[in-house]
Amino acid sequence: MDDFYRDYILDHYRNPRNFGHLEKPDVEAEDLNPLCGDTIRMELNVEGGVVRDVKFFGKGCAISQASASMLTETIKGMKLEDVAKLSKDAVLENVGIGISPTRMKCAMLGLRVLKSAAIGRLASWPDEE
Repeated sequence: MDDFYRDYILDHYRNPRNFGHLEKPDVEAEDLNPLCGDTIRMELNVEGGVVRDVKFFGKGCAISQASASMLTETIKGMKLEDVAKLSKDAVLENVGIGISPTRMKCAMLGLRVLKSAAIGRLASWPDEE
């Protein structure tokens, strides 16, 4: 079973889903893992509190980039409040294999960036409506 998940991770790394930039994102956030230099930027279009589109851009190892790609597929159509509540378990379930403690920061980078974007948008919402 691990071979399936390794192939799945490599497929997301080589053929990332939702990779690139949105023309006019409503929300964006970026961060890096200073230990290894991986970077991820998330851009979201939000309508009525729901993620309508998402793109990510970044550089780094297969785990960081694949988990970000998987997250973009997960959150399309989700309420922003639910995105902000996503847990480490959601990422680990997507990846499907055990992640060593040294690679955990790589796997969680996309989630950290995504939650930063979602929480930032939710905090500014009352002023915009």
